[in-house]
Amino acid sequence: MHILVIEDAEILRQSLETGLTDAGHQVDSVADGKEGLMRALNYQYDLILLDIMLPGMDGFQILSKIREKDSDLLVLMLTARDAVEDRVQGLTHGADDYLVKPFHFSELLARIETLFRRRFGLKQNSITVGHITLDTNTKSVKSQNAPLNLPPREYALLEYLMLHRDRVVSRSELEEHIYDEYIDPMSNVVNSAVSTLRKLIDLPGQPSLIKTRRGFGYQMSES
Repeated sequence: MHILVIEDAEILRQSLETGLTDAGHQVDSVADGKEGLMRALNYQYDLILLDIMLPGMDGFQILSKIREKDSDLLVLMLTARDAVEDRVQGLTHGADDYLVKPFHFSELLARIETLFRRRFGLKQNSITVGHITLDTNTKSVKSQNAPLNLPPREYALLEYLMLHRDRVVSRSELEEHIYDEYIDPMSNVVNSAVSTLRKLIDLPGQPSLIKTRRGFGYQMSES
């Protein structure tokens, strides 16, 4: 998942960025409310971790602006105050979940996973397309029930394509969700990653599960 962390406490922000990256997510982080809103509105993210008390603009204002543009973007609010009023206000403004600081990182990951499954309509952690099965919780992949080790970037690419199976995903969408936001637009990195992934998951003599749709992007499909 591509996650934006908007949190002004430097130690917590850096800890979240490191932990989420280690968990296999693509993470951007900012400390200022206005910069956070700019990124949320101009880049594609799967989820935003949003602190309430921020310089420049508070979390409730940011959330309201986000919801004016995107009603589906997942937003998990963070706060140091365990006040009913804050929770009610956050949920009223459209927050998907609410977490009081301090919290255990394992709880945060569990909440993100729950939101993730809800967003994509998953009743369980595993997704299967053809001979490939992917577990979004353990970040593991099997090919014909045998474990398959993938590099982090290729795993992220496969996960995104499988979550959007049967839908054509554009190259620019893959860049924003899987790679750094500062990727060179002239780079061939997505095409190269798709080529590498095909070599790792495709069966000899069988059609690739990843279809190229010329002029549009890529599609993960059995047919």
